[in-house]
Amino acid sequence: MTPAQFRSLVLSLPNTTEAAHMGHADFRVDGKIFATLGYPDDKWAMVKLPPELQEMYVTVEPTVFTPVKGAWGRKGSTSVRLKAATEAKVEGAVRAAWEALTGRRN
Repeated sequence: MTPAQFRSLVLSLPNTTEAAHMGHADFRVDGKIFATLGYPDDKWAMVKLPPELQEMYVTVEPTVFTPVKGAWGRKGSTSVRLKAATEAKVEGAVRAAWEALTGRRN
């Protein structure tokens, strides 16, 4: 998956906007960040998952998903290794992060 593909996937969700946070792109719904792109570099993205879903994604696809280090990771922030990712592997995680903030199903 390329950064452009990740961006397109995230922005396909209703009411999602792109902004910048600490020098990299972030994606928000209802004013809250649920995904980022380009941190720590352009090989990575991040989705904010509920911790139980983070555990599932990391277990099923450990080459794609890894918890962010520290407290953010313990709260569900999950790094996405773009080179190992495909839309099929990442789409559910992106939707889950969006749904966790909105309380809506897309």
